[in-house]
Amino acid sequence: MDYLIKALAYNDQVRAYAARTTETISEAQRRHHTWPTASAALGRAMTAGVMMSSMLKGNAKLTIKIEGGGPIGIILVDSNSKGDVRGYVTNPQTHFDLNEHGKLDVRRAVGTEGNLTVVKDLGLKENFSGQVPIVSGELGEDFTYYLVTSEQIPSSVGVGVLVNPDNTILASGGFIIQLLPGTDDETITKIEERLNKIEPISKLIQRGLTPEEILEEVLGKGNVKILEKHPVAFKCQCSKERIENAIICLGEEEIQAMIDEDGKAEAQCHFCNEVYLLTREDLEELKTAAK
Repeated sequence: MDYLIKALAYNDQVRAYAARTTETISEAQRRHHTWPTASAALGRAMTAGVMMSSMLKGNAKLTIKIEGGGPIGIILVDSNSKGDVRGYVTNPQTHFDLNEHGKLDVRRAVGTEGNLTVVKDLGLKENFSGQVPIVSGELGEDFTYYLVTSEQIPSSVGVGVLVNPDNTILASGGFIIQLLPGTDDETITKIEERLNKIEPISKLIQRGLTPEEILEEVLGKGNVKILEKHPVAFKCQCSKERIENAIICLGEEEIQAMIDEDGKAEAQCHFCNEVYLLTREDLEELKTAAK
């Protein structure tokens, strides 16, 4: 089962998050038929999104938009504080040969000419929005740069996705480490040293480490205090009712045009690829509701 943990470390000077998202990204891969490089890019973004939204309270949610100018197009991720996440890429069948490090070439797919935007819906009148230029295209570094620059929290983000030869997801997960105000220099040095020495997050995931073990690997055994644990899952908010409400908003004339032209309507959700079919009878009812 996929899940996320929140923790504190080094006498509450450090805040940490870690998640296993293998089944969640597998669901996204199945729904969108993504090829390996696209799976890695989408999986990294969704994993970062689900960890960042867990920093929010109540029913708050966030949307991440990555526009790097690369062949994958736009990556869009929606997640909330309960661990629900969904996402898609414009061009899911994007794949390249491995890069010089023998890894999936996410940078080439995403591109480095553009922005990473995060919009938080905190249930207030105005949404909070932050945007930074893409600095790497590998996404872990880009989310690190966002947290440091836009939210001014010294952070380190590690996200990784491993893909099987048949395009299915072998493993996916990540971590976020954040230094709280007043963290002493000794602790900062220790964490920097550990981050420089540890294996890439994809290797930690490949070894089968749990989120708890990932944080111990990053922060050292005995230093981590787990505060909370909750499930993570691919979950879309779309429904036939939402589609119907959207059609009602089009008005009576527009609905009559649909009836006259096709005698039915079909709508597909970008986030989950679910297709909703509305019959002539459905449209007649909606036309009545639109009066």
